Amino acid sequence: MKLGQILVRKKLISLSQLEQILTFQSSSSKKLGELLVTQRLIEEEDLQQAIKEQYWRDNGFWVID
Repeated sequence: MKLGQILVRKKLISLSQLEQILTFQSSSSKKLGELLVTQRLIEEEDLQQAIKEQYWRDNGFWVID
């Protein structure tokens, strides 16, 4: 599962915010999480939790909220 999808599913950002930041990211060399934190759309702690969830999901583990 992609990081943006996880953040939207957790209601940390809206789909509209994700689309806007992805458009911005296409002309930037920064990673999605870095942009979201610097734009103050999410907190660093939220990013870390979402990255952990992404890792576990990508490795075949179920994540229960």
